Amino acid sequence: MSTALPSVDQLLYTPREAAEVLRYGRSTVYELMAAGVLKYVKEGRSRRIRRRDLEAYVDSLEPLPN
Repeated sequence: MSTALPSVDQLLYTPREAAEVLRYGRSTVYELMAAGVLKYVKEGRSRRIRRRDLEAYVDSLEPLPN
């Protein structure tokens, strides 16, 4: 198993790769996808998350007040 992060130029991420980038568990990424919080594309049985959708998800997160 590789621990290297995907290339910055990568356009599509597997749920496992997205989990690594977000520092979330893979199950959490699948839950976010199922809830419609994290958008994804599906081709056959494969699900991929676009880089811009990962960025949009992160941008939508609200920091906790101090």
